[in-house]
Amino acid sequence: MALAEDLDSAARVASEHGRVTAVLAAEPDAGERAYLVALGDDEARHWLVLDAGFAPVQDRERVREVASVVVLAELAAELAGGGQLEQLRAHLAEVRFTERPAGIEEAEAAALALEHAIGVPPLVASPAYLDEVGTAAGKLERALGERASPFANAVAASSGAVQAFVAEVVGRHLVPLR
Repeated sequence: MALAEDLDSAARVASEHGRVTAVLAAEPDAGERAYLVALGDDEARHWLVLDAGFAPVQDRERVREVASVVVLAELAAELAGGGQLEQLRAHLAEVRFTERPAGIEEAEAAALALEHAIGVPPLVASPAYLDEVGTAAGKLERALGERASPFANAVAASSGAVQAFVAEVVGRHLVPLR
């Protein structure tokens, strides 16, 4: 079944619990798909994690794993390339055209590779996805002459937001967790 069909199936199942506002796929462990479903609006948002068979997950640690990999993947896609990858690629093309500095083609290729690594939704959040985006971001940073990794620093600075999101998902999960 295609990912879009899986997401639709997860939304249909979860809609029994309320209005579905988002469904995100995750594989915290290779081959073990789960779906993080947001229900309701910002003020009354609840969460539901469904397993690969679209049954509600009751294991607290599994819910934490799914929420963690989803939020990290969202952050990685948002923060990679300084969070403005499209503008960076346009700027690199302009610099190549006007100044022709050495190494500009490498930077452009690395920016394009990062864009491909990030991909387009819908995606499956996974450690492999995070590794691919992190590796591509590192190559771009090196091509741009960065000594420290702004991407790694930005992800590390987001640890509080990650913890808060995971706590919200666990605390507002629609089925009791054990």
